[in-house]
Amino acid sequence: MLNRLRLVGSPALSVAAVAMLLLPACSVNVKKEKNGADKQVDISTPVGGIHVSKDANVADVGLAVYPGARLKEKDSDGSDKSANVNISGFGYGLKVIALEYQSEDSPTKLVAFYKDQLKKYGSVLECRTNHLDVDTNVKGSSHDSDQLTCGDSSGNNIELKVGNKENQHIVAVESDGKGSSFSLVYIRTHGKEADI
Repeated sequence: MLNRLRLVGSPALSVAAVAMLLLPACSVNVKKEKNGADKQVDISTPVGGIHVSKDANVADVGLAVYPGARLKEKDSDGSDKSANVNISGFGYGLKVIALEYQSEDSPTKLVAFYKDQLKKYGSVLECRTNHLDVDTNVKGSSHDSDQLTCGDSSGNNIELKVGNKENQHIVAVESDGKGSSFSLVYIRTHGKEADI
C-alpha cells in the first residue's frame, strides 16, 4: 500500500522540484544500513529540506498496532514497509509517517478495532477504494473545504480517515487471502503560520 500512496494537490512536488534545482547549493547526508542500503537521507538547501527515513515509529502515527499484527517484510523488489518523510520550504511543509502490517484476522475485525481507535481524533469516515488516496491540498482557495472525502468510493479495500486535509490519520485495510494487510498513516501539512 505504501508504494501506492498518492498525494493530491500537495505543495510537496513543488518543494521537491525546487530542492532538486538547488542541489549544488545544498548538503546531502546519507546514512546506510549494515548491508549498504540507504537507511536515511537528509537534504538541506537554503530554501528548505527533505528528510526521508525508513525508521518510522508507530507511536508517531498515534494509533496502536492491532493485537498480533506484525510489520510487513520488504517486497521481493526490496521496497520497505515503513517510511518517515518530512519536506519543508517556502513556508510550507509536509510530514508523512506510514507503516504497513499483516494480520491473520479478517478485514472486518481490523476495521472495527481501528474505528474505535480513530474516534479519539473525531468523526471517522469509511471509504471503499482500490489504493490509498490522500488529499493534502493546503494551497487551495479560501473557499475550498478542508474536510476529508472518499474520492471515487469504489473498490474492495476499506480506508478509514479522520481529521482534515492538514492533519489526518488514515487506516487502509485490504484482504490478502490469508488474513489482512493494513497501513497506518499520519499526514500533517502546514502553511506559513503553523509548524510540523
